[in-house]
Amino acid sequence: MARETEDPGMAKASKVKRQRKKKTKENKTRTVHANLLYDNAKGEENPNRHYANNKIKTTKYTVLSFLPKNLFEQFHRFANVYFVFIALLNFVPVVNAFQPELALAPVVFILSVTAIKDLWEDYRRHRSDKEINHMDCLVYSRAERSYVEKYWKEVRVGDFIRLRCNEILPADVLLLSSSDPDRLCHIETATLDGETNLKQRQVVRSFFDLDCDFDPIKYNSIIECEKPNNDLNRFRGYIIHRSGRRDALYKENLLLRGCTIRNTEEAVGIVIYAGHETKAMLNNNGPRYKRSKLERQMNVDVFWCVIILLVMCLFAAVGHGLWMFQYGDKRPVFDVLSPDGTDLSPIMSAIYLFLTMIIVFQVLIPISLFVSIEIVKICQVYFIHQDMELYDEETDSHLQCRALNITEDLGQMQYIFSDKTGTLTENKMVFRRCTVAGVEYSHDANARRLAMYQEMDSEEEECTSHGGTLPRRDSVTSHQSARVVLRSQSTKSHRRTGSRAEAKRASILSKHTAFSSPMEKDITPDPQLLDKVNECSSQMDFMRFHSQPMSQLPSDLADVIDFFIALTICNTVVVSSPNQPRQKVQLTSTKSIQSNHLQVNKGSSSSLITNRSSNKGCSSMLSSPSAESTLTKLDEEQPPRDLEHNFGPVLPCYDGKAWNLEEGELRYEAESPDEAALVYAARAYKCSLVGRLPDQVTMELPHLGKLNFELLHTLGFDSTRKRMSVVVRHPLTDQITVYTKGADSVIMDLIKPPDTGRKSHFQIVVAGAIMSKEQYACWLQHHLEAETAIQGREELLFESALRLETNLQLLGATGIEDRLQDGVPETIASLRKAGLQIWVLTGDKQETAVNIAYACKLLDPEEEILTLNADSQVSSRSNCFINFTEVSSVLEDDANISIWLLTKYLHSALFSSLEDKFLAVARSCRSVLCCRSTPLQKSMVVKLVRNKLKVMTLAIGDGANDVSMIQVADVGVGISGQEGMQAVMASDFALPRFRYLQKLLLVHGHWCYSRLANMILYFFYKNAMFVALIFWYQFYCGFSGSAMIDQWYLIFFNLMFSAFPQLITGTLDKDVSAETLQQLPQLYVNGQNSEEYKPYMFWMNMIDAFYQSLVCFFIPYFAYADSDVDLFTWGTPFTTLALFTILVHLGIETKTWTWMNWLSIAFSIALFFTVALCYNASCPTCYSPSNPYWTMQRLLQDPLFYLLCVITPVAALLPRYTVLDLCLTDYTSPFLKYL
Repeated sequence: MARETEDPGMAKASKVKRQRKKKTKENKTRTVHANLLYDNAKGEENPNRHYANNKIKTTKYTVLSFLPKNLFEQFHRFANVYFVFIALLNFVPVVNAFQPELALAPVVFILSVTAIKDLWEDYRRHRSDKEINHMDCLVYSRAERSYVEKYWKEVRVGDFIRLRCNEILPADVLLLSSSDPDRLCHIETATLDGETNLKQRQVVRSFFDLDCDFDPIKYNSIIECEKPNNDLNRFRGYIIHRSGRRDALYKENLLLRGCTIRNTEEAVGIVIYAGHETKAMLNNNGPRYKRSKLERQMNVDVFWCVIILLVMCLFAAVGHGLWMFQYGDKRPVFDVLSPDGTDLSPIMSAIYLFLTMIIVFQVLIPISLFVSIEIVKICQVYFIHQDMELYDEETDSHLQCRALNITEDLGQMQYIFSDKTGTLTENKMVFRRCTVAGVEYSHDANARRLAMYQEMDSEEEECTSHGGTLPRRDSVTSHQSARVVLRSQSTKSHRRTGSRAEAKRASILSKHTAFSSPMEKDITPDPQLLDKVNECSSQMDFMRFHSQPMSQLPSDLADVIDFFIALTICNTVVVSSPNQPRQKVQLTSTKSIQSNHLQVNKGSSSSLITNRSSNKGCSSMLSSPSAESTLTKLDEEQPPRDLEHNFGPVLPCYDGKAWNLEEGELRYEAESPDEAALVYAARAYKCSLVGRLPDQVTMELPHLGKLNFELLHTLGFDSTRKRMSVVVRHPLTDQITVYTKGADSVIMDLIKPPDTGRKSHFQIVVAGAIMSKEQYACWLQHHLEAETAIQGREELLFESALRLETNLQLLGATGIEDRLQDGVPETIASLRKAGLQIWVLTGDKQETAVNIAYACKLLDPEEEILTLNADSQVSSRSNCFINFTEVSSVLEDDANISIWLLTKYLHSALFSSLEDKFLAVARSCRSVLCCRSTPLQKSMVVKLVRNKLKVMTLAIGDGANDVSMIQVADVGVGISGQEGMQAVMASDFALPRFRYLQKLLLVHGHWCYSRLANMILYFFYKNAMFVALIFWYQFYCGFSGSAMIDQWYLIFFNLMFSAFPQLITGTLDKDVSAETLQQLPQLYVNGQNSEEYKPYMFWMNMIDAFYQSLVCFFIPYFAYADSDVDLFTWGTPFTTLALFTILVHLGIETKTWTWMNWLSIAFSIALFFTVALCYNASCPTCYSPSNPYWTMQRLLQDPLFYLLCVITPVAALLPRYTVLDLCLTDYTSPFLKYL
């Protein structure tokens, strides 16, 4: 326990009782004590001893465990077990066909190659782990009475750590102290989630008011928190002080491993989670592994190869038994005796021969196929990464392939499910229009500006406005040492929290302010609304001089000023200095007012918000002051003040130009683009956010100067509530005011009276209310209880928020639009020509989604649109079946129809009883647009289509709300956009822009599928053709299992002599050029229909293989008939002819010839003859009693051998060449119709 030892007796007994009680909570919570209290105690007495240390180990093997563990993993693949079984079968004398040691060579080679690859990958992980574990940090030492340097791996849970600016966090740390005067710590999470904007973290509230530096020796509290989990956006717990007081802990108090400290010179915290229990490590799942559709089909054909093998072995066994049976009691002189020296019966001979033939025909199962496929896929991924057309210079990001084994699936997609915001659009929210006090302001001038805006002008304008390049963040603080700078650079190598490419991209983007392009910032105000603001400010200025109460301000003007106050302060935007974007603005007290409030006439309402009501609540706390201190302040009586004290110095009158402060234009660090858009919009009307502290927000009004709003509570935005609120004490009225903004579908239900005249083109609604001190104190007391709960905290906070955010008064609404990404309409048009069905699943409202759908050419103005909507889930469920039936009848008459559905209707459509109806309608439509979709509904739709229609699906998105959809689809694609890297981390492929999807699918997907499909079929053909040569020979050797081909050739034929050309073709072959594939998207249908690899193609290749083997067997057979050549002199030409035939066969199938193709074929032929000549010259007794000595040398002197090498491949391949020539003629006819 973290209590002092001077408490005797009862305290010690109560401590034991508490420990017993906490054991029952062990499975739900974690208790963290300060390690300083146990420095002199034995290790087993430290209560933190059971928690993981900070040393990370991502390697799978050790020196001793590598061999057994790697073999165990490789034997999970059935093919490896099969080949090991065959090799071991050779050690049984009665059934062996080859030398046992030689039979082990192929499987040992395959296992060794895989083991070496795994060893190299594990060694790289070991080096990276060592680099990270040996980074240093400052840990408090009781012996030294100061912070000493230690390696990251030496950090333990319960240690106190001092963090400095630009330093990377070594563990998950609870923030206890900060050098920032506001007790804040700014962090950058770019390497964790890709977000480059700064995040605020707050010191634990009980340590907020320390009047001196934090002293770890005096710390005597206990932390109770949740068990380690991978949720980056949640942290629950409470801290228990010696006095018994409990304070709640939130995610805003936790600094996560891998983040970087910014804007804070020093911070101190206690380690809560270390090593593999940190949230960053729990989110590190590594690359994803899936089984592609082609691989699943290949496994079926491997099964058929096993069946063919068993049939051939059974046929040979029966033949051998009959052959032995015809001798009767007269045993042949070459008969093999049993192990005890007696004769074997025909049945036993057949059984033994069956096992022998399995060994001889083992080549029919392609042992090298799986390794070859892995090699080809790695090469394909490499060439995709080298495609510079998939590189985005603006973000310095490239395509990432995170799943290495499904590249061929890219060429077989049938359905694409796409998010809208950030995926089809730039996620650059621009202010378009607004309505205030029931009057709509169209902002026509701003609309014209956006229509004329060009991205190139945006980049040039940004460079000009900032005078070149932005200052580097390394120069933010002057006290930085070289070692700390080195730590900052090592962010890129922090592989556990993001890839090197992601870290590099984050480093580049972090030099710029997020969501701050001129298109987003430079808003042209509406003249009418600007006049309203000026009129309001003039009247307030007049009232300031005459000390008149604010209740005399007309209601329409009061709503205008309240609207812009809400836009300015209802957010979490951080204000940055103009010269150093990552340095927070320091407010000066000389120009700002104190928290003084004017005397209010109790007989009249003086609030700027009229007709307010008062029952309120909050769901989460974000940078809010202590609830207890807030309650104390509410009880204090505020002294009366004059009206002048509520205003700062008078500023010059606004002249319509850009609003700049004396020290230059401020920068806004926003967590979302819509927050930045609203703040910039308010600034265009001279209502500027100029500073933010934990307990106050400062804004500047025209003519009036700066106003300080006392911040009582901040209610953060979350995906469940879809809104955000702030509770402030209004400096002009001394009343507690609630400002709320959020999605129109949510806020409009909280308005009282309900607003029936909502405008469809407004996305964010702003509302407000006032409440008495007593009402707020009552709500805050209940909310504090909800905050300190660990179990069910989310539900309690949601209920508390609902009590606060109800009965609001509508102030206005804003229209924010997103800019469509470049190339999106062209990309969608090409993908639709390719036969892909495109569905857009978005959480946006219907009107916004439809406008974007028309802009990106998903919907055509000339086609008929069917809208399925409902007012409630009950009504939609009752009418869903009827509507689907009616729509089905319409679709029978006209197929050129698109459909969109809203959430409540979609919810009903996903019921099991209506799934088939829904799919029947949706698959018949040209486009499907689902609005107001939740993340769960997105994943349900993708899963439904994939499982019910048995189609290949691709999901693409850019935000955390798209993760479930991306993971459910056959192929998940993440956009590395402005919403962070959550989607990228969950995806199989990551793209910088949506337009790159066109080339990824139509070109690289087509190539990958075509190459692998043809390579797999070629493997089956090649192995079957070579094995069939031995099968035909069995008819002439009494089905004895003998082979006329030397066992060295049998073992290494597929492994060495014929392996390289097919790898080159599988990697580089191109049936159609990239330009043609993009000009003719219709060619993509070839992969959708699996034209390159249909089930009948396997059987056609097997038939062709058996035909070619017949030709390659009987032409040499008749050529050497009645000759006196020995077995190997007659059998070696079979190997040579088979090699020539399959290489020429590969040449016929190759569409694109490069110098590497020629080189690989020449290398294979040269390798074969070199090995044959050396083997025949140096190994006369390697295979006793046979003697292969000088066999190849004699054949090379025989003209008949050369004649066979020309005639046999031509005769074997002539039918295939003829058929392919005819098929090519038929193939070009559909190809030409697209030209």
